[in-house]
Amino acid sequence: MRQQDQFIHLVRLAWDLHMRGVSAAVDLPKSKEPTLVLPRTVDTIKIMALLQNGQWFFTWGRGREQRVSAMAEEAAERVWELAQ
Repeated sequence: MRQQDQFIHLVRLAWDLHMRGVSAAVDLPKSKEPTLVLPRTVDTIKIMALLQNGQWFFTWGRGREQRVSAMAEEAAERVWELAQ
């Protein structure tokens, strides 16, 4: 069930990014966590949806500045900035 919740959050983020003109794909590997893949010219960003202390976050690195609450209004905007 947890991976299904991750998928739902990632699809919602993908749609919000799509509305901002960003291409993204949800990757559902067989034995790993689902990720949102943002292809860029230089590299690819992989975003995960993680549950911590009962709250969902999008994360794309290890630092606090590399995560945002999945329910935050600015979540798609923060990720959109990465895609630029």
